[in-house]
Amino acid sequence: MAQASLGSGYSLGRDGLSKDKVKSFYWFNKAAEQGHASSQYLTGFNYRDGSGVRQDYQKALYWLKKSSDQRYAPAQFSLGIMYSMGEGVRQNKSTAKEWFGKACDNGAQEGCNSYRRLNEQGY
Repeated sequence: MAQASLGSGYSLGRDGLSKDKVKSFYWFNKAAEQGHASSQYLTGFNYRDGSGVRQDYQKALYWLKKSSDQRYAPAQFSLGIMYSMGEGVRQNKSTAKEWFGKACDNGAQEGCNSYRRLNEQGY
């Protein structure tokens, strides 16, 4: 998708483009609106961290969940982190474990590791 490529170009400063977090966010958000899973993840991630856009946990949750609905493991892992740390949501280790488990099921080793750690802690 061309919009995601532009977002990546501005994010990394490649393909003749200068690094620009605001422009990167703009193009990832455009691709996210078209249903592109990795762009939905990056849009949510940027809202979570306030990179190229004002931090907004509710919008971060919205986009990360949209990406997670497409079984995109990095988004599922990020949701696990948010629930584990209480970032923009009430801290809930059991919910975090569920998200880490989904990320693990979809191939994210860090999700497997986090799931196992929480399981060992009794969650």
